[in-house]
Amino acid sequence: MKKLDEDLGPDREDEFQTDDEENQAERVCDLEADTESDVETVPSRNHSSNDIDDTPAWPQSYRQSIDMYTSVTPPSMNFLRGSGLIRRSSSSCTAYQMPQAADSDLMLSTQLLSEVCIDKQYKDEPSTPTFKSPYSHPYSKSSIRELPPPQKQCSFAQATLNGVNVLCGIGLLTTPYAIKEGGWLSLMLLVMFGVICCYTGILLKRCLESTPGLETYPDIGQAAFGRAGRLVIAILLYMELYAASVEFITMISENLASLFPNTSMSVAGVHLDCHQTFAISAALVILPTVWLRNLSLLSYLSVGGVIASILVALCLLWVGVVNQVGFHPGGRALDLANLSVGIGIYGFSYSGHSVFPNIYSSMKEPSQFPYVLATSFVFCFLMYVGVAACGFLMFGNSVKSQFTLNMPKKLVASKIAAWTMVLNPITKFALTITPVMLSLEELLPLELRESYSVSVIVRTILVFSTLIVSLAVPFFGSVMALIGSLLAMLVVSALF
Repeated sequence: MKKLDEDLGPDREDEFQTDDEENQAERVCDLEADTESDVETVPSRNHSSNDIDDTPAWPQSYRQSIDMYTSVTPPSMNFLRGSGLIRRSSSSCTAYQMPQAADSDLMLSTQLLSEVCIDKQYKDEPSTPTFKSPYSHPYSKSSIRELPPPQKQCSFAQATLNGVNVLCGIGLLTTPYAIKEGGWLSLMLLVMFGVICCYTGILLKRCLESTPGLETYPDIGQAAFGRAGRLVIAILLYMELYAASVEFITMISENLASLFPNTSMSVAGVHLDCHQTFAISAALVILPTVWLRNLSLLSYLSVGGVIASILVALCLLWVGVVNQVGFHPGGRALDLANLSVGIGIYGFSYSGHSVFPNIYSSMKEPSQFPYVLATSFVFCFLMYVGVAACGFLMFGNSVKSQFTLNMPKKLVASKIAAWTMVLNPITKFALTITPVMLSLEELLPLELRESYSVSVIVRTILVFSTLIVSLAVPFFGSVMALIGSLLAMLVVSALF
């Protein structure tokens, strides 16, 4: 019997090997089919269990347009630049590329795994909520083709610069006016709002890390409240950007009117004073910048926002100390009647949450994001407190909504500060209004979105609408307080 086995051994062994190879091939085919069905059904199970709507929804251009705020460092500034540039679109397609990668990996490893093990692996795998980012959808390509590629390897220094550039803006001009309205004790609100906004920024980081695919504030709104949450959050953020654009027009016109107070003109029998004349002029100067197909240059120039803020603060200190305007103690400790204005201004000063997710996503080491937030908030707080105290001590209860309007115009430092606050909004206007413009263009039919002339018309109408609002409500401080109270703080509290 043993001899018979030895005689038949090679043939029998070949036969067994052939059977094993056929069975293995059948298992591989079955495994591929089961794997494809499992990969397709796993996200759907997660979807049903977590109620996350991953269908592409409006707006799809939000992340790419806000990414311009995290690309403000010119490539020549190597000490602030990361190690490379990676297009965000490659990472945003992860949700759609993962199934293919999973199929390839499983096909290569089928000789080492049995069908039973594969099934057990999918059954035992914990259900992790996933969120497919809508930004990789083809529908959004026509809306974002003109945007510069964002940086994906930002260093700590560059991320901090981006954070300061977002937080320390036009709100700096109004902090002395906030003390006038709310009193000296209202500065405690500035401290409290800084702590709250910094902490909510850290919570925002945890939200982004909790579910794969969450990348922007609207994504978090959709994950929390469905499409309705995404829509509400997006509208609030766009309203805030639109209102900030209106403030830019008002700021330019008021500073130019202070430099040239006797300017006026008449058009078709309609008399225009200096404020109206310079508001219209500012809109006409800004208009070509919103027609640009590539905003890379403006995104680089916008880094001047940090320099402009520091320069204006130094000019204020120079006028008070060197030009002997002096500091005069005074003011109320607390004014409850007008405290609401101070609350709104302080809230506006820390309105940067819409950009925080983009700063976090662009960092080479996202674990350092809390330190970036802390550094940015501490720097901005010191700037706000210093300017608020100096401005109010210099001008007292006569301080205006922009302290540059109080600075004596015969002084060189005053002219530098005023012109800085004229030129800086011109470079920032297009970056601020572009997310709103792209979101409106998404609503157009595809053939109209591809037309450059239609895009020019939409953007022109939007710019002139900001001009109309600025002329109708020419109150810089009041509008800023409204933005801070109604929009900025609402965005912070909506999801937390």
